[in-house]
Amino acid sequence: MTDCVFCLPLVEPYVVLSDEHCYTTFTHDTGTPAGSAMILPRAHRPTVFDLTPDEWASTRTLLHRMRALITELHGPDGWNVGWNTQPTGGQSIPHAHCHLVPRYHDEPLAGRGIRSWIKDPDNRPPHHAPADPAAWYGN
Repeated sequence: MTDCVFCLPLVEPYVVLSDEHCYTTFTHDTGTPAGSAMILPRAHRPTVFDLTPDEWASTRTLLHRMRALITELHGPDGWNVGWNTQPTGGQSIPHAHCHLVPRYHDEPLAGRGIRSWIKDPDNRPPHHAPADPAAWYGN
């Protein structure tokens, strides 16, 4: 795909670590925590569900390597790791990318994880899940 901003060679100058299947880059959005990064497949894959087994293995390896690098550079106190998939799931660029977000004890929302918005009662859609978890499984 030639017009994807996450496809190589367009993003090549920003690559931090790489192997034959995936690469890492720091997140360049303003306002992201120091050391925030992404792991992406070299091939254009629209979502995490499109990754090959080799890309999954590469993502895991590069995730660990990037975490070590960010720890050395910034010394975070915690982490968020996650995938946004499709526009409703928060994916703004249709090229799979795993976010590695360092968290710091002195940030205003420290302690709020990636599910904090799910737990917020103000974020319930009209057809929200039943309150009784047993009902999720048809019990």
